[in-house]
Formats: sequence, structure tokens, C-alpha cells
Amino acid sequence: MTRKKLTRLSLATAVVGALLSATAACGISGTEDAAESGRQPERTGEVAGEISFRTLQLKPMFTAYVRGVIDAFEKKYPKVTVKWEDVPGEGYNEKLVADAQAGALPDVVNLNTDSFQLLGDRGMLADVARLDPEVATQYVPGAWEQYKLPGKGDGVYAYPWYVTPEILTYNTELFARAGLDPDRPPTTVERFFDYAERIAERSGGAYYAFMADPKGRLPGDWQKMGVPLLNAEKDAFTFDTPKAAEWVARMKELYDKGAMPKESLTKADDLAQLYGAGKLVFGPGSPGVIKDVRRNAPDAYRKTRVEKAITGTLGHIGIYTQSLGVRKDTKFPDAAAEFAKWVTNGPNQVAFAKRVTIYPSHAKGLRDPYFSDRGDGKDPETVARAVGAEELKTARLDANTPVEWTTQIGDAVVREVQKAIKGEQDARTAVRAAQEAANEILARQRKR
Repeated sequence: MTRKKLTRLSLATAVVGALLSATAACGISGTEDAAESGRQPERTGEVAGEISFRTLQLKPMFTAYVRGVIDAFEKKYPKVTVKWEDVPGEGYNEKLVADAQAGALPDVVNLNTDSFQLLGDRGMLADVARLDPEVATQYVPGAWEQYKLPGKGDGVYAYPWYVTPEILTYNTELFARAGLDPDRPPTTVERFFDYAERIAERSGGAYYAFMADPKGRLPGDWQKMGVPLLNAEKDAFTFDTPKAAEWVARMKELYDKGAMPKESLTKADDLAQLYGAGKLVFGPGSPGVIKDVRRNAPDAYRKTRVEKAITGTLGHIGIYTQSLGVRKDTKFPDAAAEFAKWVTNGPNQVAFAKRVTIYPSHAKGLRDPYFSDRGDGKDPETVARAVGAEELKTARLDANTPVEWTTQIGDAVVREVQKAIKGEQDARTAVRAAQEAANEILARQRKR
């Protein structure tokens, strides 16, 4: 799934890694109580106090929604005041680092994969499974489990918020023109590559199979091929395998044969625009981007078919989530925990999802009829919503991007992979060098 090439809103929704620059090399000192002490906050039994709440670029489009959620919470808990701060995506992690160093983290903070890893590894986040022992069953398992930390047992360090699944979309006319059956979409990475090769052979350069985008495809493709990313202790990467090298070798073959735009290997092209212009067979992997195709390219939209995402050996997908963390040394743990749980409850997540193409991580919210209605089965956006919701019910942790795979590590891996795809080194050398680079970065991160 090319989950980095989304709209402004979808970037805030999905795995937001392309919006945010990595700060994995930065240290966070914080206060002794927050960063070094193993103590967790204890409930007092009183939901009261003034708490701060930070979100990631939701203003001004969703100001009314967020204010409504806050107002309703303050009405239910009149002893609580919520101070809401919304910040832009650029420099978000750097701001978290600075605030952590100054002991000024918000009580409840919007996190993505990188920022969760930054704060969680340093003991800045409260164990919400301990604050809310009964809450685990309320969320989709794949989302709840994603916020565990290596070596921390059953602790969970954030409430899952809105999520984005993968889907498979393709232009049925171009699919058939390449001699492929639109009723038989690929279900494995290997088969997807086979189809891409056929498309390259038949297209004569008039259109392409897919965007190269190794940063968006990894580590997902490797997981679907059965490549083990980490050892059991999760302190070393182990993806240097024949299967990973096979993926690199196939990507090089397809690159040489014209199955993908050459420029898409190293820079971010507008997938929705190219797909809308009839230049790509396989289109957006995110339900949110289909809305852009409908708005800007109605002809391509009419030819679009939506199916479940490629799952390969896993048989299920992972999910890309936003979450709400609670500051471990918050002065008002009851208020902070109840508010984070309030924002992420079923009704509030469903209300949010009806304003934008996102999905609830809350299991009850996901059962809302809005997410199962396929209409007449012909409208791609409606079908995508139902397909994505169905996938989320069985999503699992092993298909997610692990917290150890930071933006910095992903960039290091992609640099080596790009060299091989361009023919500057062989596939096995690239994978070996990528693993060495990833483990060097991981070791440095663990020493901080």
C-alpha cells in the first residue's frame, strides 16, 4: 500500500510517516519521574482538573467536530477543563522532543508510529491497560495490540484512535486490455508481480502497472511474503533472507521492463493523478484517495474496481493508526484517561468517520451499518468503505509496521533497495546492507 501518497487529510489519518521528519536520533531527557521512574499514575477516583490535549493538523476543517467532542465531555464531567491545541504536521516530532525535554508534554497527545516510539521507548507514556483494565475488549485487536512495547509485557501505551486499512483498486479496462481477468485480482505479492510483468509486456509503455514507491511498500510486502522482520527479542532485524532478496530482484526486473514509472522509485508522484489519467492499472491503496479520483477523474472512477488488499501468506492485513497517549506524569490521570477514552469511543469515532474517509478502531463503532453498506455494489467509494471495514475486523499485529521500524530505519533500508533496483548492486547485497544499516540505527536508538 502506498500509504505515504495521500491527501492532506489522509496523511493526518494514516500512517503519517511521510509528513513527519524522523527525530529518532534525538535524545529525550524529560523529568526523572516521567522518563526514568517505572511508576505508573494511579487513579484517584475523581474525574477533575485542567488537562491539555494536542492534535495533529485538524484545524480548521474539523474544529467544530473536535470542539463538540470536548464540550460534551466537559458537560458530562463538569470538574474537567480541556485545553485544546492543534499543531501542523511539519516538525511535529521535533516539537514533542522539545516539550519532553522541558517537561511540557500535553496530558493527552495525538501520536503516530514514530512519535509513539519516541515517547514510549523513553517511558513518557502511561500504561492505559493499567489505567483502564476493562477497555481492551472495546477496540479492534490489531489496533489495541499495536501499542504494546517490546519488553513491557502486556502494557499498552496509547488508546487507538482512527485507522486506515489497505485495499486493492484497479482499472478494469486496462486490466482486461493486458489479458488479465478482472474477476481474478492478485492475492499474493508474487502474483501481483506476475500481473505487473504481463501489463508491462502488453502496454507498450502507454501505461504502467503500479508505482515503485519502495518506502510505501516496505515492510508490508516482505511481511506478506513471510519474511521475518525481527528476532523474538525484537532487538535486531532479521529480514536478510532469500525471500527479501527475491522481492528486490523482481522489483528490478519490473523496473527494467517498464512496469512502473522510473521517477516513482525515488520521488513522490501523485498516484491519484496518474491513476485518474489512465496511466496506472493498480490505483490508490487507501479508501480516502478514491474520493479524489471520483472528484477529479470520473472516467477512471467508473472503471475502478475495489477488492480486499493483497494479504499473501498472512491471510490478513495490518492497520495504520493514529492514537492518543496519556502523559505518564499527568497530574490528573482520571481526567486524562477518561477524556482519551471518550474521544476514541464508538459514537465519537463513527461521527468522525462520517466526515472523512477514516475508520474507527473501536469495535462497536466498526459494527455501525454505515461501514457494511455496499449500496448496489457498483460505486467504488461505497464498496471501498465496506471492504476496508470488513478487513479491519480480522487485522492483526504481525502485518503492522513495528515500532522499531522508524522513519530513519525505513529510509536506510530504502536507500539500499533503490541502489539494487537501479542496478548499482545485486539484490542479496542490498538486503544484507539494508539489514546492517537498520541494526546499527536500532542499536543506537536503544542506547539512548
